[in-house]
Amino acid sequence: MEKTIACPIRFLKGVGPKRAKVFAKAGIDTVEDLLYYFPRRYEDRTNFSSIAKLKEGQVITIRAQVLTKRGTGPFYRRGFSITELTVADKTGKISCVWFNQPYLKDYFKVGQDLILYGKVERYGNRLQMANPEFEPVSEEGESLSTGRIVPIYSLPERMTQRTLRSFIKHALDEHLPKCQDFLPYDVRSRNDLLNLARSLINIHFPESPEMQKKAYERLAFEEFFLFQLPIVLRKLKRKEKKGIAHKAVGEPLNNFIAGLAFKLTPSQEKVLAEIKNDMVDVQAMQRLLQGDVGSGKTVVATAAAVIAIQGGYQVAFMAPTEILAKQHFEKISSQLTALSSEQKIKLLLLTSSSNKKDKEKIYKNIKEGKIDLVIGTHALLEEDVKFKNLGLVVIDEQHKFGVGQRALLPKKGANPDVLIMTATPIPRTLAITLYGDLDVSIINELPPGRIPIKTAHLGENEREKAYAIAREELRKGNQVFIIYPVIEESYALDISGAKKMYEELKQKQFREFKVGLIHGRLKQEEQDAIMLKFKNKELDILVATTVLEVGIDIPTATCMIIEHAERFGLSQLHQLRGRIGRGRQESACVLVSDSETEEAAARMAAMVKFSDGFKIAEEDLKIRGPGEFFGLRQHGLTGLKIGNPLTQLQLLKLAREEAIKLTESDQGLEARQHVLLKEKLLQRFPEYEKLMIVG
Repeated sequence: MEKTIACPIRFLKGVGPKRAKVFAKAGIDTVEDLLYYFPRRYEDRTNFSSIAKLKEGQVITIRAQVLTKRGTGPFYRRGFSITELTVADKTGKISCVWFNQPYLKDYFKVGQDLILYGKVERYGNRLQMANPEFEPVSEEGESLSTGRIVPIYSLPERMTQRTLRSFIKHALDEHLPKCQDFLPYDVRSRNDLLNLARSLINIHFPESPEMQKKAYERLAFEEFFLFQLPIVLRKLKRKEKKGIAHKAVGEPLNNFIAGLAFKLTPSQEKVLAEIKNDMVDVQAMQRLLQGDVGSGKTVVATAAAVIAIQGGYQVAFMAPTEILAKQHFEKISSQLTALSSEQKIKLLLLTSSSNKKDKEKIYKNIKEGKIDLVIGTHALLEEDVKFKNLGLVVIDEQHKFGVGQRALLPKKGANPDVLIMTATPIPRTLAITLYGDLDVSIINELPPGRIPIKTAHLGENEREKAYAIAREELRKGNQVFIIYPVIEESYALDISGAKKMYEELKQKQFREFKVGLIHGRLKQEEQDAIMLKFKNKELDILVATTVLEVGIDIPTATCMIIEHAERFGLSQLHQLRGRIGRGRQESACVLVSDSETEEAAARMAAMVKFSDGFKIAEEDLKIRGPGEFFGLRQHGLTGLKIGNPLTQLQLLKLAREEAIKLTESDQGLEARQHVLLKEKLLQRFPEYEKLMIVG
């Protein structure tokens, strides 16, 4: 087989079908996957220590000769065996022991020279090294595990660091000479980036810390560049298609805003102005509206809907759950009552639970243009839903829909405007870079009169205090959420589950109250029915998992207890907390956690200190990095194995600028110097081929 990096891993020297299965479990199917399986850290093993100078607690490298060896066990009762060596250099000797590796007894030979790396420990009155990494001193070739900066990997099962390093070295030796660099030379030259071969060699086996840093920079740039290209191409493609030039002035819009029971905040007015500017432009709007929980995104979206409808167009408003769609329907209906009879907007609700007869009538009315505004769930994506004149699409909580789903609804019109809303704040600079094909608007203030939620952090042994706070709220006639990270109890993680605790809370701590349970394994209609019961005050307490992260407004829900709060991300905790404090009463959120790690303690402290979602987002990024925060699957960031948008924002911006420069001059990536890049892009993102067809 031709030795390209695309060839299956089983054809790499020494791998074969059996080991290929082990690699596959770690996500390594090809030689390329192996070369892009990066070290998680490095150890500097360039200097040897003399045995006489060793001290307890040191992690060191020594070169020594085997004086004696012995193997004991296996001890069947205790289930382990021991291999022990005494090794010496010119200055002294030390014992080395390995547990449960009986084959090593036959591997080591008296008189053999070894290089050993590990931690020095005290055993009784002597020093020893337990389970050190080792390598025979060889006169031939170079050592991969000692005398150099050594890579440390997350290991596939039943594989040692030495074995994995050996396979990676084989892959580099065999396949790198034929590996062509797909990053165009001018891009590399402008940004002083290493070529691909030198980068892969130095990320695995660095010549020096400086070369490792340059390799890291090149490979991170590469990932960002491949991630940005489709985003930039999408934006370019969008510019080629004409949209609808709406009229942003009109009596219906004026009457709608004048008839609201509250005044728009300056932030809402600014965002509405940005939306108006987009909607009057002939190029279709593609705008992301970010706003904290309760900041008033929906009323701004409704104003945009009125703009479209007053010009004779229809609007589709999609929410991720039936209960949220119903909430939007009720809220928007009440806000539109100020319009005069001639300006009345005909709106309806379309969900999966609508009966067949009703659906057929709804489909007919939408198709004939008798409905101005359709609010619904995924049901809006059904083939039978056809619009006469779709002019605006609003998508709420966009991260709850797949990328493909989000693209389906706008296709039901002739390039309609699109407004995407999210209550997950992302710092603006990152949002602009990550959602590069969207314009970004931010509502960064809450409506006046919103009372901040008091947040407290209690330890596991203080749980009764949390229950006492909840009981106090219940006796005032208010309602309570109690959140658990898992449905079933986990003995491995030592955490309680929602199902078991629901039974206990119902029978013991809150037996005089009506308790309900909601979790993600229930069908959507069951979840909606339980939420409706809670909304109608048929339940006092709702025990739940994170299905509440996107939820409905319940003004009488004034208390939330989040159990095992250390198991949640910071932005997730903030989203959950946003389910309370929706009314005019003071609300309390209690985080129950022993937060044993520094990271967990930092999250709890941030929740107690901050209520602003953007502050929370920044803290979350600092504490956990972007991986968890961004929901990688939704952003196409699954390819980021080495790049970190948080710590390498400048590099990400640079990659974006280069992607813009390249696609403006060669959108189809047809130039000879871009052929390999096009192949790589389509290998990574096959769905973007149509974006590269010019004209």
